[in-house]
Formats: sequence, C-alpha cells, structure tokens
Amino acid sequence: MTDEHHYILCEAEQMPIVRINAEDDQISLHRSPRPVYSVLRRTRDVSGPVVIMTHGYKYRPDDAKACPHRHILALNPDGTYFGCPSWPQQLGFGAGFADEGLGIAFGWNAQGPVWAARRRAVEAGRALAGLIRDLRRLNPGRPIHFIGHSMGVELALEALHHSGSGALNRIVSLTGAGYQSRALFALDTPAGRSAEFVNVTSRENDLFDMAYEWLIQPPRRGDRSIGTGLQAPNAVTLQLDCPQTLAHLSRVVQPVGMPQRRICHWSSYTRPGVLRLYNALLRHDDRLCLGCLQNGLPDLPAPRWSRLFVLPRPHALLPFAQKAS
Repeated sequence: MTDEHHYILCEAEQMPIVRINAEDDQISLHRSPRPVYSVLRRTRDVSGPVVIMTHGYKYRPDDAKACPHRHILALNPDGTYFGCPSWPQQLGFGAGFADEGLGIAFGWNAQGPVWAARRRAVEAGRALAGLIRDLRRLNPGRPIHFIGHSMGVELALEALHHSGSGALNRIVSLTGAGYQSRALFALDTPAGRSAEFVNVTSRENDLFDMAYEWLIQPPRRGDRSIGTGLQAPNAVTLQLDCPQTLAHLSRVVQPVGMPQRRICHWSSYTRPGVLRLYNALLRHDDRLCLGCLQNGLPDLPAPRWSRLFVLPRPHALLPFAQKAS
C-alpha cells in the first residue's frame, strides 16, 4: 500500500494518521511528493485534538532498521520490532471513533554524534513551528498537543520560540533531553506561557541525563537537565519511579506499572499503562489540569542516583528467608 493510499484509508475510517518529516527547517510528507498543506487541509474538519508525536535519538526516517514510521510512530509497527509499542494506538488512534482527532507522526534525523543530532533537533523544531502555524490556520479552535521522547522534546522547546500565543496546548515530555534553563526560557515566550508542560522523569534515566550534560554544553554554568525537575507556573514534574507519584496517578488518572530496572531510557513509554496515562493527559487536559496533577505529588523529586544505589530488598537477596508455602 502506498503512503497516499494509507492516508486515504485512514481518512475514510476517520482515524487519520499523517506522517511528516523535517528536512532541515522544512517539512515534507513521508514517502509522498504531495504538499503537506494540501493533505492537512483535508483534515481541518476532523473532530478531536491534534496530537503531534516525535521520537528521540538514533531514529531516522527511511532508515531500514530505525525508521520511526515503522516503529513507535506506526499504527501497526513492523513485525521485526518485537514488543514495540504503537504510540498512535495507545494514544487513542485506530479504533474508528469519530472524535479520535488527527495524529501526526513527526520524523527527523536523530542519528550521528549527539551534538549533531541535537543541532538537527533545533532545526526540526523550526520546521515543527511551521506545521503548527498551518494547523492553527486551518482550524484555530482545535487543541494541538505535543508528545516526544528524549531529544525529541527539543523540537517543542524550539518551536515555542517561533510560534505565537496559543500555538500548543499541552506538551508531554518523556524523559526529555534538555536543560532546565532552556525549558524555562521557552516557557517564558508568548507560546510557552500559554502552554502546559508535563515533565515526565524517572531516576531510571539518570545515566542518560548525565551523559547529555557531559556531551552537550549547557546554556549557563551549573545548569541541569530537566530530568532533575522543572519549576514553572505552567509545568508539573511526574517522577514515574516514585511510589507516591504512582499512587497519586492511579487515583486521579490511570494506573501505571512499577519500574522493573534501575537503568532504562525507554521506560517512560514502555512501562505497562503509561501510554494510556498520556492518552488521558492529552485528551482530557481540561479535567486533568496541572493543579489536579500537582496536588498529591511529593514536594521535591528524588535526587539523582537515588534509584541506582538503593539497597535491594532483603527478600530479593535472601529467598531462603521467605515464608514457605
């Protein structure tokens, strides 16, 4: 099936997923010569929110082994990626409901040295801003949300600098690779002040946060990654390996599975139930306001390395001490 036929089929079933790539600071349809705007125009009356989804480091559109449109951003991931979660499916697309909205799978070249990938993320962020402007022009009242993993969050932060007030409604950052000052500066722009920022973190990601700080020069001396937390009027930090946070989310939104590893860069979207949590945050942002999310969370996130160096539970090391059944 060609990409155009895939799109038409999705539109007929009222579950459009449009695949778009950033090429420098411009956008194009994935594997299609058609103008992006002509395709977006056909979705302007689709009911429901727009959800823009993007990946992190090491993905690249059309890479045989690392194309995001065959992997996490696919409605039906390629069978060679065993166990790969489909973001579009888990975020509410593909069931055939009339109000599913518009899903946009946004790809960019995230391969090569980390510093080079980060530079391209900034360029792709400018391309993303152009896409958001087109979507706003076609349907000014429709909510537009963004969800991205790791370095993909840089796209949203950069897009805020090139967008007007009300460009994005809610940004969900999945263990985002970015500095606190960079995020705060973006959230202080007109577009940033009108958006909500959900900063999903986990101490499972500490090693990767440290690597980012080591490889990418910070905007200012002593800056830390947003994995250590983010304090802003329109931001909330959800630490997914914190028992108090998980209990709170289970009460007000959706249960999420407990962490299984001490080090993991992908648990923010592979943990059982976590993508359905984001589905609720993106589709019910009016009911699940930042205040509702904040009320019940710890005052401060756990310090870095607190998960890596925590002592194992005794019964995990001493099975002979357990009560016999």
